Amino acid sequence: EAVRGVSFEVKKGEVLGFLGPNGAGKSTTMRMITGFLPPTAGTARIQGFDIQDDPVAAKQRLGYLPENAPAYSDMTVTSFLRFIASVRGWKGRGAQSRVDEIIERCSLTGVRHRSIDTLSKGYRQRVCFAQSILHDPPVLIMDEPTDGLDPNQKHIVRTMIREMAREK
Repeated sequence: EAVRGVSFEVKKGEVLGFLGPNGAGKSTTMRMITGFLPPTAGTARIQGFDIQDDPVAAKQRLGYLPENAPAYSDMTVTSFLRFIASVRGWKGRGAQSRVDEIIERCSLTGVRHRSIDTLSKGYRQRVCFAQSILHDPPVLIMDEPTDGLDPNQKHIVRTMIREMAREK
């Protein structure tokens, strides 16, 4: 068993962190909460929606930044975020406006036209962070959101998390 007997509730405005050694089940727990890995028992509810019984409704309310988050490396930052916006239902000027806002918020303006495969690990992490908050989800699950960032970037991401936590 990777995870056994885990039970918790997180309310609006709270930030919860999992601490433990490698192999303790932190990432596995997050994957089960987000529906990317089915549990053998139990379930997770995202704002009242069961991740197994109503995965679409649950995932609509969820922003997920997995460890080593994937991105289409041959796309530019802007085109990748436009693609994510379209997947999330944003269209036209609204989509472009939202992408521009997220690029600014995640300090990606200087690299917005570069392909993702040319970015440093820190910038790639920020692009993946940007995709996880693009649709302004009420619940955020982030697996090592500051991994690969320099001390200044870590401070920026932690500040963003604290600011977003007031409403998430």
